[in-house]
Amino acid sequence: MELKALIVEDEANSREILRDYLSKYCTDVTVLGEAASIKEALHFIQKNTLDLVFLDVEMPYGNAFDLLDQLPDRTFETVFVTAYDHYAMDALNNHAAYYLMKPINIDELINAVAYVAEIKAKETALEDQVLNARFPSVTGKITLPQQDGFQVLNVNEILYCKADDNYTEIYLEKKRIVVSKTLKYFEEALSQYPFARIHKSFLVNVSEVVKYKKGKGGSVVVSNGKELLVSASKKKELLAYF
Repeated sequence: MELKALIVEDEANSREILRDYLSKYCTDVTVLGEAASIKEALHFIQKNTLDLVFLDVEMPYGNAFDLLDQLPDRTFETVFVTAYDHYAMDALNNHAAYYLMKPINIDELINAVAYVAEIKAKETALEDQVLNARFPSVTGKITLPQQDGFQVLNVNEILYCKADDNYTEIYLEKKRIVVSKTLKYFEEALSQYPFARIHKSFLVNVSEVVKYKKGKGGSVVVSNGKELLVSASKKKELLAYF
């Protein structure tokens, strides 16, 4: 599919290199424009519909995160392009789809574009549709540690789990159970079932997902109407269930 893109980079030579690479090796990307500053990028993004933004981290009068903070409802995917690897965690926390190091490796650039193209195609097909997961209903039981013993719960009763420091909140249709175990513990305990870690804070029963919404990382709506954020790094894994 065609990806409409913007290159945000303050160095003219770097913009030219990326533009040439995209032209030669990523022919499904159409570069609609380029921006040399946060201000230029913000103006362009507000005036155009984009699928992908290649974003340098360090810019004059601000950085990439300053730009993204001004775009809370963005629907495009972001590929960070930088010479500094210490921004990787911040990039993930800001829902980056991919992280490219300078000088740009062509194979990595191709992989980044392919990753975004696959996500956008699946998002377009699924957005605001009533979803049906591609597997039988969840069956099985899980034990929940309690101070006075343990509780046995049918796995199919769980809508989603939410992290709360070293505790996990387990949400059922009509109640919530708090357990003194981390979300990582339940991710492992439920690994044989179709539960997807969609965010650092959420583990969701995919059978209970009824709708997907595009956004800066995307979100899902579960059967009780609750909307949960999806991290960009988890999006592809989640969408593969449908």
